This record gives sequence, structure tokens and C-alpha cells, in this order.
Amino acid sequence: MEPLLQLDGVFCAYDHNSVVEDLTFHINKGDIACLLGPSGCGKTTTLRAIAGFESISGGTIELSGMQVSAPGHLVPPEKRSLGMVFQDYALFPHLTIQENVCFGLRKSSPARRQSVGARMLELVGLEQYAKRYPHELSGGQQQRVALARAMAPEPSLILLDEPFSNLDVDLRRRLSLEVRDILKSLGTTALMVTHDQEEAFAVADRIGVMNEGRLQQWDTAYNIYHEPLNRFVANFIGLGHFIRGKALSPELVDTEMGVIKGNRAYSWLPDSPVDILLRPDDILPDPESPLQAKVLQKTFTGASMLFKLQLPTGSIIEAIFPSHNDHQVGALVGIRLEADHLVAFPSPTQ
Repeated sequence: MEPLLQLDGVFCAYDHNSVVEDLTFHINKGDIACLLGPSGCGKTTTLRAIAGFESISGGTIELSGMQVSAPGHLVPPEKRSLGMVFQDYALFPHLTIQENVCFGLRKSSPARRQSVGARMLELVGLEQYAKRYPHELSGGQQQRVALARAMAPEPSLILLDEPFSNLDVDLRRRLSLEVRDILKSLGTTALMVTHDQEEAFAVADRIGVMNEGRLQQWDTAYNIYHEPLNRFVANFIGLGHFIRGKALSPELVDTEMGVIKGNRAYSWLPDSPVDILLRPDDILPDPESPLQAKVLQKTFTGASMLFKLQLPTGSIIEAIFPSHNDHQVGALVGIRLEADHLVAFPSPTQ
């Protein structure tokens, strides 16, 4: 399948300071992708470069097989067949919701504007608000209008810049799932930028984790969580703690929680010191286990309980148990390790 969007070795710089370095990835037609990373990692600059708002100092950007950015070459944003959904919605306060949605269809006939506008508002569940103005809508409703406006001209690619960051947590979670369903129902290709991994996991088919201007891993949410390529991705994604271990073979590691057999072979030498990443879902309660851990902290989340535990050696781990496992702070609990994915890196002391 030919990619709809292709970045090859892209560099971006401000005042000779590199912001994005050697960025390469592609998005296939109909896929939803996400650039995820901490503030200042270069993800928004990348989005702006794809949109045509920023020039690039190296590499190329292609959209639908056409080169739109290269050093000294910049196709303007309005010629790129892109839709853009901004963090602050960027709706026109003096236009009705219908007029906002149809803003990108100014060259179309009135009948087509009316038809497309009605269809987009119905798609985002706001057809009854067509004659209202943005200030009369909630934040979540305004974000739906911004999405409908971006989709109305039927762009080849929609770019979403931190689209849910101004919303409360519950609405953000619900709306992110709704947006995915809407985009998928139309077969629309999209690229979202966010620092929130829950959003990325909920929306994207592919996620690119960025740090300090470089792409650390481009993969599915499942692989990024269970098979992180480096220590940054392992630390940034999800919860987890490292414990020390010693390699016995390419597949076996001896740790304070016993010998762990991995799901893949590593290239380390026997007796090499390594660090093992343990996720909360790798630790199971086991009253019969000889391995006891001390409860340092607990957080009730409804269906589950998140425990911060201290091993006899002093190492700290976290565990998620069903919420009826209500152990008190200071209590000892029996645990066992059930890690289907061995995530390990050479110890920094090496």
C-alpha cells in the first residue's frame, strides 16, 4: 500500500537550533496515527511542518505521492488538502455552527454547503445546534464542531493538535473514542499530537513516541507498552519500575523475584548486570507465595487497587489487584511474577 503521508529524514530548526532531527515515518490511507511525547519534544513542530506552516531544513515530506516540503521548497497550507483541528477550537464567534462547519466550502454552491454542513453536524451529533453560536456550546461540543469543519471539505489528511487538552478528564476520554469512531466511519486519515498516552492509546492505530526531537519508536500501542525499544519509551509509557538482575543466558535472568524466562532472546553475555522492567500487571496476588512485599501506598480506582510495594531488598514495584484485595499500608502481601514480556536493558553501570 502506498503511504498517504511520508516523512523521510526530516529536520526542523529555529535560529540554527535543531528542534526535529532525522524524522522518518509514514501513514497509510485510512489509518489514524499519533505523535506522543513530553512538552518540547518536537511533535507540534512536526505537525506544523506537515501542515505547511513551518519550512524544513532537511529531508522531504510527501502527501499523496506529491512532494510538499523540502529545503527551499514549500507548498502552501491551502494547497495541501489538509484539515486542521486546533487545541483552542479556533471557531469564528460571529458565525453560526452551520456557518463554521461550512467555512471551508465557500466556493461550493449554497445547496452543497447546506447538504455537507447538515451531514457533518449529524455525524458529530450536533444537528440541533446548527443555528446557535460557539459561545452557546460546551467545550466538548465546540471540539466536535471543529472536527466537523475540518472534515467538511473532505481533505486527504486531518491534523489534530492536542485536541482534547482543554477538556476535563472524563469528557476527554469519552470524546477521544467518539472522534476515533467518526474518523473510522469516514475512512479519514489522521495524525494527532498529544502528551497524553491514554488519548494516544484510545485513538491511534500507530503511535510515534518522540523525545528531544527524535522518534524513539513507531509502533502499535500494544508493542510500545509491552516491547519498548529503549529505556526512555519504557519509562515514559505506562507505569513500571526497574529491578536489578543478572543474565544467566540470552533468555533467562536471575532477579530478587526469582529467575525470569523471557519471550525473546537478548544478546547479552552470561553474568551481565541488567535492569528488568516490571509493569503493575506483571505482579499477581498470591497468598501462598513465599515472596512477601510491604504495602507502602494504595490507590482505589473502583474495579482495581493500585499498590506501591517494597520488596525485601528495598526495591520498589507497583501492582494492580482486583479491588477486593484491600491490604492496609504496612501490611505484608504474598505476590508472584507473571511477566509474559521480558523487557530488559543493560544496567547503566555497565
